Amino acid sequence: MVEKVIQLEEISLVDFLGVENANIKEIAQAFPNSKIIARGSEIRIKGNDTEIVRINEIINSLLEHYNKYSKVTLDNVQVYLHARPDQIPLHDLADDIILYGAKGTAIKPRGHNQLKLVQAIYNNDLVFALGPAGTGKTYIAVAMAVRALKNKMVKKLIITRPAVEAGENLGFLPGDLKEKIDPYLRPIYDALEDMIPSEKLKFYQEKNVIEIAPLAYMRGRTLSNAFVLLDEAQNTTQMQMKMVLTRLGEHSKMVITGDESQIDLPRNQKSGLIHAADILRDTEGIGFVRMESKDVIRHQLVKKIVMAYDKFEAQHPPHQQGKQ
Repeated sequence: MVEKVIQLEEISLVDFLGVENANIKEIAQAFPNSKIIARGSEIRIKGNDTEIVRINEIINSLLEHYNKYSKVTLDNVQVYLHARPDQIPLHDLADDIILYGAKGTAIKPRGHNQLKLVQAIYNNDLVFALGPAGTGKTYIAVAMAVRALKNKMVKKLIITRPAVEAGENLGFLPGDLKEKIDPYLRPIYDALEDMIPSEKLKFYQEKNVIEIAPLAYMRGRTLSNAFVLLDEAQNTTQMQMKMVLTRLGEHSKMVITGDESQIDLPRNQKSGLIHAADILRDTEGIGFVRMESKDVIRHQLVKKIVMAYDKFEAQHPPHQQGKQ
């Protein structure tokens, strides 16, 4: 038998576990082949791999419910026992706050396609979020990653992006590895600083709970019990994309974000993002969300700029632009 331990921290045990652990006993009755024991602030689960994964999912869902409503009832337990992830209706997420940021600001999806991205991440272990700059793809993905860490659904966050220069030659960069790659990862740091107090973020990074690393550092690893975010994926090669996708381990989620209109690879190299989207689009268990120019949430001019470029590129395909 396999054993998993879930720690309950900073919650009212009676409000979560129920009077005399009634909520946990209800879950235990649904899984007679497993053993679930609540003792103090600890829940121990013993059973086979398949049941442990399902019990863990249910308890994590109940923890999210508790974090939102401060109480779990037997009725709530029954709902989560019989619910499947793909039954989460989109409108039920509309008012859902993903988390509260470092300054207490509520971070929640803005617009229909950001809602679809949140739903896709709930329902799939691998999600591709595609679309133009400024649509909040990366920000929502980081928020969902921080939420998963906060709710103990994963043990660490792994965030990476290819270090490809956007049409510029930056030349030799001095400093250690962190100092060399930080400029490429600045948007990720900005999002994390919005969501996690600076001292806690520093602690997480020092303890490797949050790992921000170049793409090459993913090779040869199995990324288990983690939320993995590959950003700017349009600048991966086909080989790099296959390498990253095959790192996914047990009890992990991966979100791939990218904008196919901003590829900085050499002209003779096909983007790994475009290649992966072509061959994986109909694969069960993989979610695809397409953001559009109307979803841009930066300065109002950014939306107009993106739409103008979209119009130009539709009228002048890439193979024609070189002839002008």
